[in-house]
Amino acid sequence: MPAAPLIDREPDMSLAEPVTYWRYRLIPDHVVGEILAKRWIDNAIPFFVLIIVVAGFSYLMPGFFSLGGLTTLTRQLGEFGLVVIAMTIVMLAGGIDLSVGSNFALANITALALLNVYELPLGVAFILTLAVGALVGLVNGILVGYLRLRAFLTTLVTLIIVRAVVDMLLLQLAVRISGGFIDSDLWDFLGDGTVLDIPFSFALFIVIALLTHIVLSRTRPGWQLMAVGGMRRSAYNVGIPVRRTICLAYVASGTLVALAGFLFAARLGGAGSDTGLGMEITALTAAVLGGNSLGGGRGSVAKAVFGAIIIMILINGLVRLGVPSGASSLVQGLILLAAVAIDVRWLKNRHKVLAKVYVSPTYQSLPATLGTARNSSSPYALNDKLRGVSPIGLGEIDGPEDVILDEEDHIYAGTRTGDIVRFLAPDYRRQEVFAHVGGRPLGMAFAKDGALLCCIGGMGLYRIGKDRQVAKLTDETNRTRFSVIDDSRLKLADDLDIAPDGRVFFSEATIRYEMHEWPVDCLESRGNGRIVCYDPNSNTTRTVLRNLIFPNGICMTHDGVSFLFAETWGCRVSRYYFDGPKAGTVEPVIPNLPGYPDNINRASDGSYWLALVGMRTPSLDLALRMPGFRRRMARRVAPDEWLFPNINTGCVIRFDEKGTILDVMWDLGGENHPMITSMREHKGHLYIGGILNNRIGRLPLEGFDPSWTGPASYWGRG
Repeated sequence: MPAAPLIDREPDMSLAEPVTYWRYRLIPDHVVGEILAKRWIDNAIPFFVLIIVVAGFSYLMPGFFSLGGLTTLTRQLGEFGLVVIAMTIVMLAGGIDLSVGSNFALANITALALLNVYELPLGVAFILTLAVGALVGLVNGILVGYLRLRAFLTTLVTLIIVRAVVDMLLLQLAVRISGGFIDSDLWDFLGDGTVLDIPFSFALFIVIALLTHIVLSRTRPGWQLMAVGGMRRSAYNVGIPVRRTICLAYVASGTLVALAGFLFAARLGGAGSDTGLGMEITALTAAVLGGNSLGGGRGSVAKAVFGAIIIMILINGLVRLGVPSGASSLVQGLILLAAVAIDVRWLKNRHKVLAKVYVSPTYQSLPATLGTARNSSSPYALNDKLRGVSPIGLGEIDGPEDVILDEEDHIYAGTRTGDIVRFLAPDYRRQEVFAHVGGRPLGMAFAKDGALLCCIGGMGLYRIGKDRQVAKLTDETNRTRFSVIDDSRLKLADDLDIAPDGRVFFSEATIRYEMHEWPVDCLESRGNGRIVCYDPNSNTTRTVLRNLIFPNGICMTHDGVSFLFAETWGCRVSRYYFDGPKAGTVEPVIPNLPGYPDNINRASDGSYWLALVGMRTPSLDLALRMPGFRRRMARRVAPDEWLFPNINTGCVIRFDEKGTILDVMWDLGGENHPMITSMREHKGHLYIGGILNNRIGRLPLEGFDPSWTGPASYWGRG
């Protein structure tokens, strides 16, 4: 069973305990249309704005988009677009660069001074100009990335300082620059040349935009940049060099701005005090208008390109209409204000919007069950049989969801930190990390060759050999036919068992939710789960059962042609025949459990052990028959106040293949094991695991075979 947040309360069997979750990710078929529509609208807004702007200026000025007008427009767009891409890179990293206008002016005057005054070769002047822009970006990157200064104030100060440097250079070099002449065909080509009738600056802009898109969306540095912009703390926790990434983002921004300034110098060949003035606001407006988020981590180069085109058409159109410069700035300011308002409001409310779409409850009517009153005739009557469980590794293990023992009596258990820990027999006082698997180890089983097979939440089915080498067996299955979404990837592999011929049958609890949000699947109570078969002989994986309500524990029956499986939110245990005359059929075994079943394992007397992870409550049973109520709850109530199953009280049940309850063991008050997710019988003892526990329980069993070991007996070596 996957991990749930700890609940800091005393267990109460009459109430459903809330479990907090905060995110939704996977899209089901029945709501995919709404999600795709929302995403399509979000991405299409800049496109529609562009159409409106183009149509408006085409109507007001019929010759606005003539060949000559487009040539001038695209030449300017090439320079401005590079600045917008530079701004976007910094924004994606979660920052802002207000110094782009001053840096643009500095690059312009640097290029002209190096060529006109100092008469350096064009290639040397180009490299030095880019170096100057990169240096300004490096200063910003060190201050913001490494010294953790606020990006807005830092780049505002840089804007002022660099602008002051530009003004001082103008006083000293303006006359000498204006009197110089650059005799270079390449210089003229950079300013006025074309490539396939396309202005060179615009063609270069398109190439750089494509390369930047590839870097951001297809390479590790790009992924790291987006991760840092989305959540810096999380990026740091997974090992991404956050400070270096932020610094390099500013360096890249400064370099691109310097390139734009160099092209501007080649086109106009002059420098003035108004060069680049207000460009930071214009570039920021374009980036945000295109759909890039001010909050970081959300956006793309394509959106930056759309925004740059819209703003450039708008500015040129207003100038040609004779609108005063003040009015033009006013329009840009209003556009920026509107874009920022939309962006901030969407960031604030997008999780609410997604929650309304993602959580999609359905009708679920659980059958009546027998009571659990103490001293009653019910087979589920409360008792204290688990009160005497002795702890192993108390306080030394975090969340052993499943426990298993090998032929040498060593105990294996997974932990929340992604380790499989081995407690060494006979006293279990010593422990070691048997293997680090990275994800959350859940169900485990030993294969014939002694290898440990393990379901790892979010990763799939893995094998840990006796040499402790970890190898992936499978992380996908066949896609559901006619499914709108690709559900072939395994999201939450849960428990497993191995058939006599080596085939591995394992459950995937839900294809909708992941480790941290699995309780939300109960709110839907849909058939989001499935059982999958991996065949090592052919190295193929296929789904054998679909539309199950959170399938969890799996256990091969003693006949070797069927297995038992538990559906947690369905509160039932069923039997599936994968071989023999009944192959492909499902039979109910226990249809009306009083709680939520988890792992199932064989017992030495031919019966089976079953863990109940929590108990049903009248309130949740009623809510399951009211999908409208649960839907409104998901929309209107804070997630930590939602009605969830009670997972603070558990017990162990022993039953036979007909579903007859042979024994029930409780721990009232949850003093030893408030949440039981697994149990294993081994040499006359029952070993108990719980995903919220900090220990493994050991309970002596009376009347059971003291020589019986699960792996050895099952594989015929005991």
